[in-house]
Amino acid sequence: MTLISMLLALIIERLAVRSDAWQANRYCRAYVRFTAGSALRKLAADKLGQYLWLALPGAVVMLLLYLLDNHLISLLVNTLVLLLAIGCWHYRQLYKQYLNAMDRGDEEAAFITMQQMRSDMGSQREQSSYGQLLVWLNFRYYAAVVFWFLLLGAFGVITYVLVRHLQEAVAEEHAADYAVCLGEDNKAVHCTAHWALWFPARLFGLGFALVGHFSRASTALLGYFLDFTADNEQVIVDVATAAEPLPAESLNTLEDSSYMVQLAKRNMLFFLAFTAILTLSGWLG
Repeated sequence: MTLISMLLALIIERLAVRSDAWQANRYCRAYVRFTAGSALRKLAADKLGQYLWLALPGAVVMLLLYLLDNHLISLLVNTLVLLLAIGCWHYRQLYKQYLNAMDRGDEEAAFITMQQMRSDMGSQREQSSYGQLLVWLNFRYYAAVVFWFLLLGAFGVITYVLVRHLQEAVAEEHAADYAVCLGEDNKAVHCTAHWALWFPARLFGLGFALVGHFSRASTALLGYFLDFTADNEQVIVDVATAAEPLPAESLNTLEDSSYMVQLAKRNMLFFLAFTAILTLSGWLG
């Protein structure tokens, strides 16, 4: 069931997902608005209660699945949750605009498009190249989602997606709701986000080493393996860059973007194949 849900979600997202109704951010904003007008506001504003508030939607869904105890419903719900979690039509559109700009030689338009992507993602690394930014995007919207689904099912995915959404840039029209809910202390969000990606970043960094330049990537990865404070984006970018070394003149070009995107795809295919092996051997349900 686990593997089937993942494959269905990935196929449908590629072929059919277009509207905002299939993007998780819409429902995260709805949860924030609901919290702002309900008793949950006190829970979200509390330093410790904020952790419970982050876990609440996922816990409710998992409780309902447990009470229903139906394999078909679980398959449908898990697939839907995954589909919403990996839905990134907004970023796909920006990537398409970037490719069109590069094809016609409009480097200024390409730069503006990638800067918008960087801003919307809330990326902290202004020095990252276009390709490095796309690797980080792929990790946040695909690799990390798959990891938490394999580990904790729908609960892990929903909680991770809510944290991811809260870390991304918040549109001005929704800023008041976020301030009301979370106040000025967002320590729980940032702490959860860091630890939610700490192990996945290093696990998928190992994948980069296995599908790329092993010696360079493994050396870069070892430097971060027991580092609990390094920024996870830096880990992914540095290991991916070591796994797919490119000359400096190729940065921020189509070659840079293409090679990094292909590296990320190879890594995902590797872990999907690994998941299939675990499923067939009985380690995963």
